[in-house]
Amino acid sequence: MSNPSDVPPQQPGAQPPASGNVPPAGPQQPPANPPFPPGYQAPPPGYQGGPGYQAPPPGYQAPPPGYQGQPAPAGGFRFELPTDRPRNFGDALPAGGLSGMFKVAAMPTELKVSYWIWLIGGLLGLLGGIIGLFGSFVLIAFAPAIGLLVLLLVIVALMLATAQIILAMKMKEGREWARFALTVLVGISLVLALISSGIADGRAGGNLPGFLISLVATVLMWLPNAQAWFVANRGRI
Repeated sequence: MSNPSDVPPQQPGAQPPASGNVPPAGPQQPPANPPFPPGYQAPPPGYQGGPGYQAPPPGYQAPPPGYQGQPAPAGGFRFELPTDRPRNFGDALPAGGLSGMFKVAAMPTELKVSYWIWLIGGLLGLLGGIIGLFGSFVLIAFAPAIGLLVLLLVIVALMLATAQIILAMKMKEGREWARFALTVLVGISLVLALISSGIADGRAGGNLPGFLISLVATVLMWLPNAQAWFVANRGRI
């Protein structure tokens, strides 16, 4: 009588008995086309990776068609020193003369508002300076010392108003040094406003309300959209 524990030898070609602990016959080969990571988008047809090409990381999503990189948004008020300098006197003058004074280029809304504030303020400063000249001449007749001081302040105010118009037009062209000069001009206007208000009762050019308006125009020039516009125009000048 045969022993139940005896297992008959396996015949050639016979299938091995099914068992959950039977190891595979040989090492498993990886699949020919491994699955892509979640979120992966295939490159466009015909794309060939160049030397040193590396596959995108897991979860990478390709940008939409027609996408162009945009400058990183600046956080809040941002101040930067100018990267350009006028090389000669001609660079400090508006391109094309004063004919393009009222032509606004493709600028952000903040810069357009700032430009009109600077331009209108400069024109009003010229008008007020001319009127101040006549007033200073009359004041010289009654109080020569104060009259001469007022005349000097009026001349300075006329020079600042002229410079303000020219700098505003250069700022419109994308010149960062003009924007920086206008910022410095605000500080000078404040000093002039304090001196003229204390000595000549505000008759020598700039005043505090005018300074506040200029301050608003200055802040608009340094907002993130305006800063990005200046950065984008650096290579075109």
